[in-house]
Amino acid sequence: MEAERARHRRVLLASFVGTGIEFYDFYIYATAASLVFGQIFFPKGDPGVQQMAAFATLAVAFFARPVGAAVFGHYGDRIGRKATLVASLLTMGVSTTLVAFLPTYAMAGWIAPFALCVLRFGQGFGLGGEWGGAALLAVENAPPGWRARFGSAPQMGAPAGFIAANGLFLVLGVAMTPEQFADWGWRIPFLLSAALVLVGLWVRLKLTETREFAEALAQAAPARVPLGEVVAKHPGALIGGTIGAICCFATYYIATAFLLGWGTKSMGYSMQDFLAVQLGAILFMAAGIYLAAWSADAHFDPRRVLAGGCVLVAASGLAIAPLMGAGLGGVFAYLALLLFAMGFVYGPLSAWLTDLFPARVRYTGTSMTFNVAGVIGGGLTPLIAQALAIDGGLRPVGWYLSGAALLSLVALLALRPRAVEG
Repeated sequence: MEAERARHRRVLLASFVGTGIEFYDFYIYATAASLVFGQIFFPKGDPGVQQMAAFATLAVAFFARPVGAAVFGHYGDRIGRKATLVASLLTMGVSTTLVAFLPTYAMAGWIAPFALCVLRFGQGFGLGGEWGGAALLAVENAPPGWRARFGSAPQMGAPAGFIAANGLFLVLGVAMTPEQFADWGWRIPFLLSAALVLVGLWVRLKLTETREFAEALAQAAPARVPLGEVVAKHPGALIGGTIGAICCFATYYIATAFLLGWGTKSMGYSMQDFLAVQLGAILFMAAGIYLAAWSADAHFDPRRVLAGGCVLVAASGLAIAPLMGAGLGGVFAYLALLLFAMGFVYGPLSAWLTDLFPARVRYTGTSMTFNVAGVIGGGLTPLIAQALAIDGGLRPVGWYLSGAALLSLVALLALRPRAVEG
């Protein structure tokens, strides 16, 4: 019994630490894109247009994520979860670290944004295989009645990675002048990624394969082309799961990347003040994740909890304009509300998506639904929100957020999970 508990602790630690590092990598890019990438990687011009160009590079990774999901999912369903998770972490970490060495537009012209987009693609490719594998690692090792709570371990990596990323940017903003930060300070978080990746590799190399994957291999040979089997035999789960996950991406990238850029560049809040408010509000997301996962196991089920979260996000969209314009107190209140709601559309997502697919193609199915949803709900959201806000202020951004929530709600109500194996 003690050996089993120790194995569970290793699994949860590996899911949490690895995903936390991956999200740290992803978030330092999003934060830097919101703060400085527009002005250093693109030609001089209107600040709003520069910001849109920076957000366009943010979108590159989201289009790379389904490609990574297909590739890593293929090998994750054929040779196992462990090796694939190690490869995804390395891909993400190397791409992130190399951003620190890029020249600016003033140094290299068009080569600078091109190289930035190439490395951003590498980030997205690696993350495309990361989340699905970490989710399966946790959920497939969960004891009966604990699938949502075990599945919340990789989800907790999101607020942990955000706190590490934005906390570091906050320290740099306090310690440096704006000129120093724009000149070289922004490179420090990317350099530190290399050390974090080594920690993640050390944790993950100690893992063994999950019980459900081993049982699936014992019953039948692995799928020759897992993506083909997912598309042919589970199209409803693929489409419904994708739409059901859109809300979490739209919510997160409006609450973080878009509002950070809009709040500091268009509403006059200082970078340090806004980052501090975001760091406080992200704790509400962590609380929402665990509360939602606990509710999904103990009282309801993942689908019902996710649906309730969509209703809360839809209502939150209506409050964006009045609260964001009410000073830092209003900003904190809005971000805390929205990120708490984000916890409810994200916390039970691992368990819900995992149970939509059989174990033999689960890595591919789960990764594709999550990452295609990222393209639709997250990849273009900061860019669209920026365009909407430039034209009509924050109110239409709120409508966009509410619309994304209602779209996911429809999919959640229409799609029921498979019976859980084992």
